[in-house]
Amino acid sequence: MQKTAYKTKQQELLFSYLREMQGKHFTAEDVRAHFEAKNISIGIATIYRQLDKLVTEGKIQKYFIDDHSAACFEYAGEDCKSAEQHFHLKCELCGRLIHLECEELEELGGHLKTEHGFVFNPLRTVFYGVCTDCACKKDKEDE
Repeated sequence: MQKTAYKTKQQELLFSYLREMQGKHFTAEDVRAHFEAKNISIGIATIYRQLDKLVTEGKIQKYFIDDHSAACFEYAGEDCKSAEQHFHLKCELCGRLIHLECEELEELGGHLKTEHGFVFNPLRTVFYGVCTDCACKKDKEDE
């Protein structure tokens, strides 16, 4: 006899939110705030528990960008396990996290492995700097 997964209304609401957020990063607090704005009560402990379960099932990715930021998550679609590996760019001014898929950086990975005996994890690799929007704002302020 096959065991059927137990689905709650909260799980369904969370998965609906994940589909809306496909390809974007979010924190557990973002999820809580989203449902609070819609007057839907889902406790933060329930949100963390469900997100951790989905990470274990391979339905979402979990990232730790740095020691000072909350973990963030990403739903990449129904086939999340085969999602393309990518790097991250983090704006030091606005905090925005940007996906970066770049063959040049894949070559860097090959160089690091061949020349330095080091294999890095692109899903946990973050480049810090300033995004285009913040750079433009800063340029306008400097004028």
